[in-house]
Amino acid sequence: MTWAPQDTDATNKPGMPAMALAYAKWINTHGGINGRKLQVLTCNDHNDSVGAAKCARYAADENVVAVVGSYSQFTDSYSAPLEGAGIPYIGGYGVTNDEFTGQMSYPVNGGQPALLAGLGKALAGACGNIALVRPDSIAGDELPVLLDSGLKAGGHVKAGDQLAEEDATEYGDRADQALRYATKDVTRKGCVVPALGDRTDTFMDSFRRERESFPSVRLATVLGSVDQTVINATGGASGPYEGAYITGWYPPASDSRWDPMKKVINEEAFGDTRIDPADAGVQTTWIAYTVLKAVLDRIGAGEVTADSVRRTLDDGLRVSTGGLTPTLHWTYSSTLASVGFPRMVNADVTLQVVQDGRLVAARRGVGGLDGTTDMTRTLENADVQ
Repeated sequence: MTWAPQDTDATNKPGMPAMALAYAKWINTHGGINGRKLQVLTCNDHNDSVGAAKCARYAADENVVAVVGSYSQFTDSYSAPLEGAGIPYIGGYGVTNDEFTGQMSYPVNGGQPALLAGLGKALAGACGNIALVRPDSIAGDELPVLLDSGLKAGGHVKAGDQLAEEDATEYGDRADQALRYATKDVTRKGCVVPALGDRTDTFMDSFRRERESFPSVRLATVLGSVDQTVINATGGASGPYEGAYITGWYPPASDSRWDPMKKVINEEAFGDTRIDPADAGVQTTWIAYTVLKAVLDRIGAGEVTADSVRRTLDDGLRVSTGGLTPTLHWTYSSTLASVGFPRMVNADVTLQVVQDGRLVAARRGVGGLDGTTDMTRTLENADVQ
């Protein structure tokens, strides 16, 4: 099963279940896995706790062997039903810290912790005052300390933590507040970091109007709040994101390592506007299903159940993702267990920058990061407990 919020007033990730269905169709068109068809169920968690619990109970009722490549903010609601049924959670989006603690969770990226820490480290040498604009939500409460861990590693003071309504229709007051904070120090160019998920675009509408009354500031955010589609829709090279720093988990969408995913999309979902190859959710779902296929290949002709999938993952399986991530390998407790992330096995981030309206890999020296950077050591020093 793959689940994600759809048709809500806040965060929506329709590309994730759509990618899962396209992957299953492609696998089955090419003979299945060990001669067996891959059946994928999808569920809309509606971005609320009740919906998340319903999806988890649906997974348990249908005896799914794994929940794969999914997004939900409501770990407290879905984890108990999954754990009660012994169902592993492979490749969550990493939106909550709880995804990096549960023994049945198998994350494929470093989630928001790695992205925010990486962004903080990149901005430490490039910004004066930094204003973080983030959701007034459980998931949002975890963001400031993570950004600050990267800032601290770079010798910078903490960011200004500014809360915003997750489902607001305009953010004029929040944009004004962020700009006032970021421009307080006239000797250094300030930075504004909107991290509002799908609502970042709404924030930027307000921000563009308000910024005319303030000195110039630099923008920075994390992939998932902004992607190439958003950059295009807001004016490309003449838009507000030009020159912005953006941290992601994976190589840019233009990288040839994504060609196998794009081939599947072209063959099985051509014209499906829900599936954007540059979307971090779609990319995470692809990687998560790469893990599932490796598990099923290892099981071979044996019985495929939630228990056998989990045992295979726990039994030293190493999964290559074609260079999109480090080799994935889940042990009982990772290096980051001491700071509350025992299941995090990939803390890599990439620093990207918007140049001429395109999201590209940052060159050496931009923000102090070059290409892919492992944020393990920075997170080890984060005060996240």
